[in-house]
Amino acid sequence: MESTQNKTRCPHSKKCGGCQLQNLDYKEQLAHKERTCIRLLGKFCRVEPIIGMENPYHYRNKVQAAFGTTRAGRIISGIYQSSTHNIVAVDSCMTEDEIADRIIVDIRRLLRDFKMTTYNEVTGRGFLRHVLVKRGFQTGEVMVVLVTGTPIFPARNNFTRALLKLHPEITTIIQNVNDRYTSMLLGQNEKTLYGPGYITDILCGLRFRISAKSFYQINPVQTEVLYGKAMEFAELTGKETVIDAYCGIGTIGMVAAKKAGQVLGVEVNRDAVRDARENAKLNRVKNIRFVCADAGDFMVDMANAGEHCDVLFMDPPRAGSDTAFLSCALTLAPRRIVYVSCNPETLARDLNFLTKRGYRAEKIQPVDMFPHTDHVETVVLLSKGEIDSKKVRVEFSLEDMDMSEFQDGATYPQIKEYALEHTGLKVSNLYISQIKRKCGLEVGKNYNLPKSEDSRQPQCPPEKEKAIREAFKYFGMI
Repeated sequence: MESTQNKTRCPHSKKCGGCQLQNLDYKEQLAHKERTCIRLLGKFCRVEPIIGMENPYHYRNKVQAAFGTTRAGRIISGIYQSSTHNIVAVDSCMTEDEIADRIIVDIRRLLRDFKMTTYNEVTGRGFLRHVLVKRGFQTGEVMVVLVTGTPIFPARNNFTRALLKLHPEITTIIQNVNDRYTSMLLGQNEKTLYGPGYITDILCGLRFRISAKSFYQINPVQTEVLYGKAMEFAELTGKETVIDAYCGIGTIGMVAAKKAGQVLGVEVNRDAVRDARENAKLNRVKNIRFVCADAGDFMVDMANAGEHCDVLFMDPPRAGSDTAFLSCALTLAPRRIVYVSCNPETLARDLNFLTKRGYRAEKIQPVDMFPHTDHVETVVLLSKGEIDSKKVRVEFSLEDMDMSEFQDGATYPQIKEYALEHTGLKVSNLYISQIKRKCGLEVGKNYNLPKSEDSRQPQCPPEKEKAIREAFKYFGMI
């Protein structure tokens, strides 16, 4: 494993903000992340040494770039500066796939050659908004998604031919139309300009079909390490009934199906479920089925029907799970829960909930999926402990209880996390409480109310209100 100082210091580090740990050499980065996990999770059980990468560079198989034009008329492409929509011009990045970076640079040049414009968020005019490139590291297949502000694509065929001449490794090109005022990258409508409209990649010996909107782990090298640990913790023997909650396109569930009796993948995103079913057919996996449903409701229905689950895999977003889902998991009472987390802070909160209600953390394994950033993935094994009511006496007072776990819907930190992750916008407790009132949701007594009737408070901007409402919908609050 690399122990020397980083090969090159990124010239964009101060403006970009994406690689928060770049000032540390890789060994120091791993030590920092390990200390973070021990601080947050060490109270539950021993935290194993973090698993790092042998080559922690150019590991991202998905690269997206925003396009814009400077006041001087120069077309630029790159990433948004942290918490803003100011584009930091980037030609190459130490974490991104090098082929993808070169494709994006050449698209920028083709825009100039074809006299095409970039999209202006203020006026709502212009052509190209973003470019998304996905590459299968095992297959070498490359997808290019041109996100445009209008469905009209002048010189479409000539532009496609010119791009393919520069990069014959591209296997499919898609035009995605996003004409809304939004922070979301992709719009609803898309058209395949070249190739099949998807790529495939191989992960853990299985082939996965990846569309423009599919979620697929960004670092395939460490994903195999992560999933390997998850399977090790699950201790599958070929007889178990397994639920893969938040299953996405079915990656964890299909890996588990190799050693399980039957697997049920549950996901609310219909597009992801469609891809998951196609992936099962592609790999001829017979002992798995996918259901488009809320995983919590699905588990309660199973429990009410007298069915059981031996192992529950859960891989929630950065906001973590919520008390509604976790309570449903407790109702079904699987013997083992394998929790794959991308945020140790929300993981600590969820482990606290589960370990107070009959589960015990047995193993905790951090894995470095995103070198040079402060993100860390963690796999946790929880087992259901047996409680002898004759020997255990529990004393508590209502004053000692953290009632926030029993609130309806999501907590304020969960809503903030969701809004930041999905829209790039930071929202305050004040704004959340304002929108709660608009939606008729209960807000704590006197929470963020003005001190007097004459006091004036800043009102939530429309774009942040939209982000908060989207979070409310995600957590089932409206």
